[in-house]
Amino acid sequence: MKALIFNQFGGPDVLHYAEIPDPVVGEEQLLVRMKAIGLNFADVYRRKGNYHLAGQPPYILGYEGAGVVESVPAHVTHIQVGDRVAFADVPFANAELVALPLDRAIPLPADISFEQAASVLLQGMTAHYLVNDSYPVKAGDDVLVHAAAGGVGQILIQLCKRKGANVIGLTSSQAKKQAALEAGADAVFLYQDDWVQQTIQWTQGNKGVNVAYDSVGSTLMDSFAAVRIAGTVVFYGMAGGDPAPVDPRMLMDTSKTLTGGDLWNHVTSLDNRIERAQDLFAALRDGSLRMEAIQTFDLKDGARAHQFLESRQSIGKILLIP
Repeated sequence: MKALIFNQFGGPDVLHYAEIPDPVVGEEQLLVRMKAIGLNFADVYRRKGNYHLAGQPPYILGYEGAGVVESVPAHVTHIQVGDRVAFADVPFANAELVALPLDRAIPLPADISFEQAASVLLQGMTAHYLVNDSYPVKAGDDVLVHAAAGGVGQILIQLCKRKGANVIGLTSSQAKKQAALEAGADAVFLYQDDWVQQTIQWTQGNKGVNVAYDSVGSTLMDSFAAVRIAGTVVFYGMAGGDPAPVDPRMLMDTSKTLTGGDLWNHVTSLDNRIERAQDLFAALRDGSLRMEAIQTFDLKDGARAHQFLESRQSIGKILLIP
């Protein structure tokens, strides 16, 4: 099979397209021919060596995608050759063929495209647990979404609006501001402005937001300033650097809550994966979730796709197509 591989850590130029052996499929795995593969910043971090990679080179990136089942273990009856499946957390996805564990295989309905599935699952499940588990968003809530034009940010906006919340987005440029507005944000402020005061003044009674979803990290204390008394800050990323230490006395004095979030502490079973995926697919069907800004690259052009992602010029999801 063909795959996008690398032998040493570094920039996008370490990636190259090559012929390698097909994956060895175990008794609890399906063989899937990939149709669409999601590209995420975690792939960049792994390529650079920031995230640990097990085994020896050549390394294969990619953890998210969708495709068609080519072989099924003899004891499996609920999945057949030709079925459409998707996944959000299976390694070595940057290849024509992937060995997919049975407990990671999400059935893909006929009316959801491979491209939609590969675009929505990882970031969509992240947004899904954030608005349902970390802080259950309610109708009428005022919500602040950091990095609102990013993949998770745009889905967060839409899932919050689906629940009847009022959403403020934060972005770094006018172009990204427009993308967040098109995703459904009620207002969008820029990081270079005094967004804390703008946020507070925008909320009813100038009380601040009920919840801030902070994936930037270095903005954590500003997020607390933008949250009302007894509000919540959900910290789930450090794209802008490490957060400052939080004084627990401030939490006591303001009755504010700080909670963290990691997807894999919430998505812990196949049933849970399928339930969350079905909810996301339903939102795609009814139009409350749109995945329109999908940009595709051939898998062989993966280095160019990585360059584009790292340029911070991309808006929406990037896919690799074998």
